[in-house]
Amino acid sequence: MLGICRGRRKFLAASLTVLFVPAITWIYLFAGSFEDGKPVSLSPLESQPHSPRYTASSQRDRESLEVRMREVEEENRVLRKQLSLAQSRSPSHHRGNHSKTYSMEEGTGDSESLRAGIVAGNSSECGQQPAVEKCETIHVAIVCAGYNASRDVVTLVKSVLFHRRNPLHFHLIADAIAKQILATLFQTWMVPAVRIDFYDADELKSEVSWIPNKHYSGIYGLMKLVLTKTLPSNLERVIVLDTDITFATDIAELWAVFHKFKGQQVLGLVENQSDWYLGNLWKNHRPWPALGRGYNTGVILLLLDKLRKMKWEQMWRLTAERELMSMLSTSLADQDIFNAVIKQNPFLVYQLPCFWNVQLSDHTRSEQCYRDVSDLKVIHWNSPKKLRVKNKHVEFFRNLYLTFLEYDGNLLRRELFGCPSEADVNSENLQKQLSELDEDDLCYEFRRERFTVHRTHLYFLHYEYEPASDNTDVTLVAQLSMDRLQMLEAICKHWEGPISLALYLSDAEAQQFLRYAQGSEVLMSRHNVGYHIVYKEGQFYPVNLLRNVAMKHISTPYMFLSDIDFLPMYGLYEYLRKSIIQLDLANSKKALIVPAFETLRYRLSFPKSKAELLSMLDMGTLFTFRYHVWTKGHAPTNFAKWRTATTPYRVEWEADFEPYVVVRKDCPEYDRRFVGFGWNKVAHIMELDAQEYEFTVLPNAYMIHMPHAPSFDITKFRSNKQYRICLKTLKEEFQQDMSRHYGFAALKYLTAENNS
Repeated sequence: MLGICRGRRKFLAASLTVLFVPAITWIYLFAGSFEDGKPVSLSPLESQPHSPRYTASSQRDRESLEVRMREVEEENRVLRKQLSLAQSRSPSHHRGNHSKTYSMEEGTGDSESLRAGIVAGNSSECGQQPAVEKCETIHVAIVCAGYNASRDVVTLVKSVLFHRRNPLHFHLIADAIAKQILATLFQTWMVPAVRIDFYDADELKSEVSWIPNKHYSGIYGLMKLVLTKTLPSNLERVIVLDTDITFATDIAELWAVFHKFKGQQVLGLVENQSDWYLGNLWKNHRPWPALGRGYNTGVILLLLDKLRKMKWEQMWRLTAERELMSMLSTSLADQDIFNAVIKQNPFLVYQLPCFWNVQLSDHTRSEQCYRDVSDLKVIHWNSPKKLRVKNKHVEFFRNLYLTFLEYDGNLLRRELFGCPSEADVNSENLQKQLSELDEDDLCYEFRRERFTVHRTHLYFLHYEYEPASDNTDVTLVAQLSMDRLQMLEAICKHWEGPISLALYLSDAEAQQFLRYAQGSEVLMSRHNVGYHIVYKEGQFYPVNLLRNVAMKHISTPYMFLSDIDFLPMYGLYEYLRKSIIQLDLANSKKALIVPAFETLRYRLSFPKSKAELLSMLDMGTLFTFRYHVWTKGHAPTNFAKWRTATTPYRVEWEADFEPYVVVRKDCPEYDRRFVGFGWNKVAHIMELDAQEYEFTVLPNAYMIHMPHAPSFDITKFRSNKQYRICLKTLKEEFQQDMSRHYGFAALKYLTAENNS
């Protein structure tokens, strides 16, 4: 590196010589051609030997200057030739397909500086470095396990995507939970020039389970030690990040630091900014061995190829075994072992400037890492307190974090122009489907919504449920938006069984929901509720997509297809399980109908029995659902018969029938063409009938619709004529599709529609 820098300095000096010497010469000549403030011509043609001011001395001076000028020009010619030769011989410093970027500040690889913990060597050694190639892929590895870490990863990825200008390849070491969540998220996110690979963290447990660890990250906090074995053997280098990291700059700047590694340096780390490894935090505090203040492993640059050649696996294992004989366990997971290895082998580490890992745990020296906002590169929330950590500028850092937390992820679907990307089958199919639509069609937006891919985050909160072993378990399925959030607690009080909910929210609303749920004792006490966030996109409420998402992610053999503004009767969960056995739902295609009622009162004394409900019907406190505005929707339930029924009874399908039913989990999905208000449930019940489901009304079950303000979509339906025209068109197309799919038997749906 030193030789390269000296060569550059010589090159710069020579260049300055070429530029300035001729300029100075001409200034000198020009100044010398004036006498008494008047110009004197140097041209022989213009000289006037007969002038009294023209003397032999002036002639000699002029000739002398002309000779000197020719000498300088000859020297410049020789210098240019030498510079040309030097440039043609200068070596290229690219390492394979990994190139470099500029960095305003530089860390130090000097071992003496490392021992002293000095970060003062951050100034650039040789000025601006070569730029990262435009389309070079940057590799990032993250260990992620569980529901909370999966949410944290999204915020980290958002901050990286916001600043990035290069293709990215994320290597996610994930458990089964995180893989399910993040695989669906990235598949539906469809960010160009981003590749995701998963590695089974559970398979790696045996590699590190022998190490006792007190850190809150558990066994997954040790898995960065085995990345040389886990990641592909042809991967030469990777940036390793904790999930509680936020980027404030382009990650390519960090990727570029790899080119500054010298000799046997294979680890890029920032010095630990707390006093942990100094051993003076409390009496008898005994940390693992470390070099000076030690290093923080929230951000690591790994030269994988060199680490493998050095037999990194043996190196860290031997060190860990030796230290555990006296330390008994790790306190800071992998960080303790990394530091113990570095203590014995200080030549392995390249110290990064501390702004690449500004550590916001309590009592750190993080404030010494920046003087201005522009100095910040990476923020690390490495305290169990996270956003509640003590720091003089914590409000600024918190706002930066919240910016990405609530940032609309759809805006990060930016193309990297000029960079070829791998063919994405989902994206290509979407473009093909959209290209087949007529943009001049007045119902184009309705048709487009059917193909829109909505970013989806499954299991936004912790979920833990094991279905009953008797194979009768049933999940309540519903969907909602932010304006129905207040119904959640009431539903949880009425239904003790598992629930699957799809929530249609923006990124900011998702965080509001998270705060609401975490502040609710009722919701936090329930671990059998799956909350699946479908992020907002487009102008319509994708009601049937939401239902399909909630249906798809149930773990029970049966589901109760409900709506969020209905409260089931107390004890309905157990009643349905008994009915499933009684009616042999496992071996028959039945749809069990739960009769629907409604109240116009916001404060209702909920009926605790069928007899009490019938009394309230007679008193006018309750009504059959939508009897006054949409009688056809539930009339086939035959409420008159239900009043006296004591056993289940069968009813026939009729036009516009849309009851709430219990079915097996293998029932058909809802048709996505129906969005917003109108025909979304009607079409589904019609398809159940076409597939020969038998509709059976349960005599002792009921649900009650609670009043609320009209939704935005029903308002559009009522006020917008074109909305109603498009809905009618979609209905006709659906019926035609039914006829093609189910043949002659489906003709009754066309007839029924014409007669209704």
